[in-house]
Amino acid sequence: MTRPTPGAGRFAPSPSADLHIGNLRTAVLAWLFARSTGRRFLLRVEDLDDRTHDQVAHRQLDDLAAIGVTWDDEPQWQSRQRERYDAVIDGLVARGLAYECYCSRKDILSAPRAPHAPEGAYPGTCRGLSDAERAAKRKAGRPPALRLRADTDEYTVTDLLHGTYTGVVDDLVLRRGDGVPAYNLAVVVDDAFSGIDQVVRGDDLLSSSPRQAYLANLLGYPQPSYAHVPLVVNGEGKRLAKRDGAVTLGELGVRRAFALISESLGWPEADMAGLLRRFDPHRLPREPWAYQPV
Repeated sequence: MTRPTPGAGRFAPSPSADLHIGNLRTAVLAWLFARSTGRRFLLRVEDLDDRTHDQVAHRQLDDLAAIGVTWDDEPQWQSRQRERYDAVIDGLVARGLAYECYCSRKDILSAPRAPHAPEGAYPGTCRGLSDAERAAKRKAGRPPALRLRADTDEYTVTDLLHGTYTGVVDDLVLRRGDGVPAYNLAVVVDDAFSGIDQVVRGDDLLSSSPRQAYLANLLGYPQPSYAHVPLVVNGEGKRLAKRDGAVTLGELGVRRAFALISESLGWPEADMAGLLRRFDPHRLPREPWAYQPV
């Protein structure tokens, strides 16, 4: 009898810049959550954006390996999976669950929206266009994005750290106007394809989870468990960035960076094996870690 493949966790950086200590801390936590529950751990390079670079991706992989993050299969590169995304989008189109959208970001931000909808939530401007209106917009020459025709405006997920969370669902973009598969679509498809059943990432992405879980449900994919962990912030309480001083592994050194990460979690250890022995998700800090450059 064939044993079922265990589930998996993952870390999925975008190679637009070298990983800083906040990124590395999240990667360590994703690894700890996965390994402590007997899951595989996978890496995905989210390089669909034209601001990403292969050289940066390879440096990111090297930095992850240097601090002791191990993975169980070859990293997946999103730029090599276009056929996978196109097939899923074609299926949604065939089901009548997608429509063309000609709105610019300026159009969306200036349009009226529901009182509970966050800034940038799509107000449905192009959802009900007639054939004649679509033809006129095509003639104007603006390439359309393709949006999901959602049948709800909210969805609920359960997060291991935040509990039950209900967030806005709008007609999210499936394919951008330049033909590139959109982030929310690619993430959902890749997680399902790779058997990811545990998503650990920064809590700035918690609000994205209802959209992604809703799309996964439409596609018949199982919903993963979520754990959105606190971010690392600078001395002003703002999200950590490269401009905040010595923040990358190359600047800090492996030993110092790992010491800072493990101390920030409350379990000072010399390596990942030691950290794994002490890891307890219920004792994780729930507040952002304020990083001070050394």
